[in-house]
Amino acid sequence: MTQKSVLLFSGSPRKGGNSELLADSFLEGAADAGARVEKIRLYKKDIWPCIECGGCDETGQCVLQDEMIALYSSIEDADVITVSSPIFFYNITSKTQALVERSQAMWVRKYVLKQNDTHGKKRQGIFLSVGATKGKLLFDGVIRVMRYYFDAINADFAGALLIRGVEKKAEIKEHPFALDRARQLGQAIVSGQDISTMEDIWTPGKK
Repeated sequence: MTQKSVLLFSGSPRKGGNSELLADSFLEGAADAGARVEKIRLYKKDIWPCIECGGCDETGQCVLQDEMIALYSSIEDADVITVSSPIFFYNITSKTQALVERSQAMWVRKYVLKQNDTHGKKRQGIFLSVGATKGKLLFDGVIRVMRYYFDAINADFAGALLIRGVEKKAEIKEHPFALDRARQLGQAIVSGQDISTMEDIWTPGKK
């Protein structure tokens, strides 16, 4: 069996924060299941937002020469793309948003140029997020953003782990069920299990 590759983009500006700890637990589970894992901290990268210049319209290649350029090939090579971000004002962080916006070049390849970069592999997307409040609609907006992001990069949005009511740095350690669930999710997605049956995991179509 070919070893799966799991690429995780950590969108928290706070090293060792709650969403990053959740992400680390997810990667532990994925590695335990035999995957090759890589974490990229977006706040360590020089990634600009999309400037809507139209430079990718004919080639599908972004013309902004920053550190995002190298990440396109990393995305294309991965079997599982995972994005983690805390909630800032009911949204993902600015660096995570820049990552999403720069998927425009891949969107052009898929929908305008009709190119397929998956080479026959079925790429999956996972979203991990932590928010301070407990509002019912806390994650509604970001779920929609991630749905369109994963579609643009040719990944099926498999599911999300969304944790409410956690704010202080590393406070999530006081909620071991969340870290355990992230670890289980990492194992499951690599092992090919049906994550729609997992408790606390949001999946498309689940209420």
